Amino acid sequence: MSPTLILLIIVSYFGVLLLISHFTSKNTSDESFYTGDRKSPWQVVAFGMIGAVISGVTFVSIPGMVGTNYFYYLQFVFGNVVGYVFITYVLIPIYYDLKLVSIYTYLETRFGIKSYKTGSLFFLISQSFGAALRLLLAAKILQYAVFEAFGVPFYATVLIILVLIWLYTHKSGIKTIVWTDTLQTFFLITAAVVSIYVVKDSLNLSFSETITSVTNHKYFKIFNWDFNAGSNFFKQFISGILIAVAMIGLDQNMMQKTLTCKNKKEAQQNILSFSIILAVTQFLFLGLGVMLYLYAEKFGIQLEIENGKFINTDNLFPMLSLNHFGKIASISFILGITAASFSSVDSALTALTTSFTHDFLDIQHKNSKEKKRLKNYVLLGFSIVIFIIIMLFSQSKGDVISTIFKVAGYTYGPLLGLYLFGIFTKLKIKDAAVPFICVLMPLLTYYLNHLFITQFSFDLGFMNILVNALLTIVSLIIVTKKNEK
Repeated sequence: MSPTLILLIIVSYFGVLLLISHFTSKNTSDESFYTGDRKSPWQVVAFGMIGAVISGVTFVSIPGMVGTNYFYYLQFVFGNVVGYVFITYVLIPIYYDLKLVSIYTYLETRFGIKSYKTGSLFFLISQSFGAALRLLLAAKILQYAVFEAFGVPFYATVLIILVLIWLYTHKSGIKTIVWTDTLQTFFLITAAVVSIYVVKDSLNLSFSETITSVTNHKYFKIFNWDFNAGSNFFKQFISGILIAVAMIGLDQNMMQKTLTCKNKKEAQQNILSFSIILAVTQFLFLGLGVMLYLYAEKFGIQLEIENGKFINTDNLFPMLSLNHFGKIASISFILGITAASFSSVDSALTALTTSFTHDFLDIQHKNSKEKKRLKNYVLLGFSIVIFIIIMLFSQSKGDVISTIFKVAGYTYGPLLGLYLFGIFTKLKIKDAAVPFICVLMPLLTYYLNHLFITQFSFDLGFMNILVNALLTIVSLIIVTKKNEK
């Protein structure tokens, strides 16, 4: 498919996003950017959140990683579902009862101002890296499929995407994103379904034969009981629970969408529905991964292998879709990855802007003109931060999704420890000690993981978030105020 046609598709898609932005920007208030005026239909929020979570990472990394990690990722997904139940019945009531805009305000209520600022700062760091890594993958694909043919350098491709996102989000923020994410989710899922259909026909399989081919394949291994492996069931399941709580329930990005629902009950319905749809969608992408490898094997397509293992597996889905699956599949893939590019960053930038302006600039006490000015400056500032991170990681290889979850274990671990300690104990702590604890515990976790690998061949894997959170909780107990023990 010609780069010119792909470019026209992207421009048309962006035009639709601008149209949605135009209609959702009408009758907005100062708080529309942050809260969506708390009028979003929960069904729309639930479906749209799928696109934000899937992003380009799930869209590309999960199908590719099947060749090296089988279906072990599903163990992690099972844990996610349990984590979403905790979010639904523990965290959502807290956020609604306190009427929070920035969810980190809870930490000030529970511990003090330094805990509050530290929690927010860790979110800003976590979300900046997460959003940048998700956009990096999508930008690389768009560079390969479109912009390289026009002689556009990679850094310019990233800048173009960020500018386009700014154009449709800067007016009404989360109020627009609730609706644009719904459109983007539709295109993401459609691309997977179209690809499965194309591969099924290419392999001359019926629907039932397709299911049999996937479930009987050597890659269809769901459970790993090797305790030393990073993909061990217990490590994956427990970390799935904790990462879901941390990266969804303690993440301003995801919770900001949920808090646009009309009331607590609808917000809870949103999370439960979202968890089920997401689990089914992730299983769909894993199944697609097996079919992609079947297709490559049948038609003799050479894949990159090093030391007997597939490498650069993130390239598998884009390569087959753009070069082997035909025009319809190519168009659906481009729409899917474009949707992933925008959905992975638009809500992240809005959440980063919300957190920074509320938690550090006290924007709620500014006049309307000052609010608008600060909001635009901060939105621009975080766009620059994400651009810089992407450039720093632009030469990285391997599946991005593993990198994101490993980084999340270190950056979200202290947040998880703070919230669990705050919710399940009534102890008061020395607030001034919290910043030091939250910096030192990730470093200690990293050291312990390195020690276990080198001395005992034991990889914590995604379980680094559990170790990090536990170390944080133990440290908080140590700095409990004496008269409160």
